[in-house]
Amino acid sequence: MEAEQRRGKWRGPLHGIPIALKDNIDTAGIRTTAASELFKDRVPSEDAEVVRRLKKAGAILLGKTNLHEFAYGGTSSVSYFGAVHNPWALDRIPGGSSGGSAAATAAGLCFGSLGTDTAGSVRAPASYCGVVGFKPTYGRVSNRGVIPLSWTLDHVGPLCRTVEDTALMLGVIAGYDELDPTTTDMPVPDYSRAFKLPASKLRLGVPRTSFFASLDPEIAKAVEAAIEVLRKLTATVVDITLPSASISFDEIYAKVRSVEAYTYHSQWIAESPEKYQAATRQRITQNFASVQATAYVQARLQLDVLRRGIKKAFTSVDLLITPTMPGPPVSIAQGADPTAVSTRNTLPFNVLGLPTISVPCGFTTSGLPIGLQIAGAPFAESTVLALAHAYEQATEWHGRHPKLNPA
Repeated sequence: MEAEQRRGKWRGPLHGIPIALKDNIDTAGIRTTAASELFKDRVPSEDAEVVRRLKKAGAILLGKTNLHEFAYGGTSSVSYFGAVHNPWALDRIPGGSSGGSAAATAAGLCFGSLGTDTAGSVRAPASYCGVVGFKPTYGRVSNRGVIPLSWTLDHVGPLCRTVEDTALMLGVIAGYDELDPTTTDMPVPDYSRAFKLPASKLRLGVPRTSFFASLDPEIAKAVEAAIEVLRKLTATVVDITLPSASISFDEIYAKVRSVEAYTYHSQWIAESPEKYQAATRQRITQNFASVQATAYVQARLQLDVLRRGIKKAFTSVDLLITPTMPGPPVSIAQGADPTAVSTRNTLPFNVLGLPTISVPCGFTTSGLPIGLQIAGAPFAESTVLALAHAYEQATEWHGRHPKLNPA
């Protein structure tokens, strides 16, 4: 790559940049396992669309990162290849399911990585590992060639050390894919121009109901301090209430995910159940068994209604501010339970399909990172990036990195 550059050949904005990929994203000729024994020898013949775009932009793909098996959990402790460890505290989980991508990025093993996010699987690890994680609008980035958890809720997004790097990666992977019916045919703006947008004109909404309930005291303190910083950077900060549906975000998510996940796995889990980790196998079968066809259809309808109706919430505000996670990361041992991580603050934005970022906003007294979550209107990635960058520049949290043992 350096030789090409010297000859004047420039492949794109990621020319020569080392990137890692979550191991549920297909890579031609290289194993893509989804951290499962079932797929331990699976070698795709084609790259996922996001991989093709990364290569075209000049990225160097270093390798694949571990994850929570089949992305079906939030701890990254349930994996055929063993648990992922948080580089800030090796006895703690990094979050999931993109735990390996966040840990690798935080530890400096790569300049950035890709993860997938169905209930918070990019943002939760970003928060726990002290990096930036961005879930774009549903339909902004192609899912083709990514092993699915739930077609309706899955998003691919970058994890990086800074908001600027995140914008660079997002600009490369974003765009319409005519072979992926989930993508939307909309122009992709130059996300680097987002940093020229004046944050002083932005109106912020804080949905305190549920998002701020029963927070860990240290997280509550850090997020309130972050909101005070944002008050000085923006036009207004007001409390708001998000629209509700006849059934909760959690119910919609659970019913949609359970049926779609089982649909993908039904043949393999019937023929080779022993090749799944016990916790994953149990979640796939038991969650599906509890959902009737009519309940799934009703949940999908409510999801579509919410995704259309949420646009009204952005008539009075430009962005939403919440804590990314309600508590700090649990121990690796506790992470054997896939539900040991609460997704209550991240999951709603998958149901709504909104562009949502997590940026570092502090640390606990024991040195564990804390994340601030910023969400925008559909396809308002530039607005989200503008505020995230302004906050990052006004604080120093992103400049702290874990101390690694050189041995």
